[in-house]
Amino acid sequence: MRHYNITIWIFLIVMMILLSGCAKQEISSHQTLRVGVVLYTQDDPFINALTDCLKANFEERESDDLKIIMTVRDGKNDQSEQNDIVQEIIDAGCDVLCVGLVDRTDPSAIIEMAQGQDIPVIFFNREPVREDLMQWDRLYYVGAEAEQSGIMQGELAAELIQDNKGIDRNRDGRIQYVILEGEAGHQDTIIRTDSVVETLMDKGIGLEKLSYQFADWKRSQAENKMTQLIDQYGDAIELVLSNNDEMALGAVNAYNNLGYTDEKRPAIFGIDGLEDALTAVQEGNIQGTVYNDKEGQAAQIANLALDLFQNSSLTQYDFQDQRYIFLPYQKVDASNVADYQKQ
Repeated sequence: MRHYNITIWIFLIVMMILLSGCAKQEISSHQTLRVGVVLYTQDDPFINALTDCLKANFEERESDDLKIIMTVRDGKNDQSEQNDIVQEIIDAGCDVLCVGLVDRTDPSAIIEMAQGQDIPVIFFNREPVREDLMQWDRLYYVGAEAEQSGIMQGELAAELIQDNKGIDRNRDGRIQYVILEGEAGHQDTIIRTDSVVETLMDKGIGLEKLSYQFADWKRSQAENKMTQLIDQYGDAIELVLSNNDEMALGAVNAYNNLGYTDEKRPAIFGIDGLEDALTAVQEGNIQGTVYNDKEGQAAQIANLALDLFQNSSLTQYDFQDQRYIFLPYQKVDASNVADYQKQ
């Protein structure tokens, strides 16, 4: 009987060890990915829409074995403050950083902090200078090429002008135009402005520049600037080219507030494909926009963050220079706007 009891005790001990091992194995199979998302500002509708898409992508990738915690912070358009926020996120515990830089030329502090803790960084929306991105092999950029957006905006405008002689209201063979520009010195501002004008000229469109006005990407500032331009030029303005949709919508507001009829309004074009802008295209208040693929960018950021966290192979990504992932823009006008409103 004693021998029987000893056998039972040995059996129970072995089972406890095995169960304990299984429990430890089960616990270790659960992972938590902590993602710190630091925006240049939360006062940008496109960035907010992109952030919502990113959140949805991370939620879709959660499972019984993987929990994803996404922390979003606002850089408040101040690089020094953004640097402090990144340090706070790193101190709190972070596996991957996703950063939309306040100043694309000044990522050094963020790179140094991340590299010191071996935390990969995915920059987005505002492309760092190439030399900075090449400092370390765990730095990446996901976005779109600004030049393509300006070229496509120019193509949309050229097609409309060539198909509709009424755009040249004074019939002088030239299109009198204004440009609403984003932020002074910003890479996308410079490239979008230059490329849209060059494209129109390449397409044989005669142009006469009336004014370029900075409106800092904002609808309210663009509305004020456009109101001043209308006061100065009246219905001589035949074309408004805007570096983004928010400013294009500001131009629409200015004309609405002043009671301009459709036949006296200029053609207006934006960039981004915001929901309000798509509605404006559908209603004929904006003639076209260039869709910035926030859904595709968010999916790429989420996939890359997860693969970096899990040390997975990155061979499936279509990198340029082993660091860049660019998603194409798409032209939107009245003929296809419904396709993009469903996205």
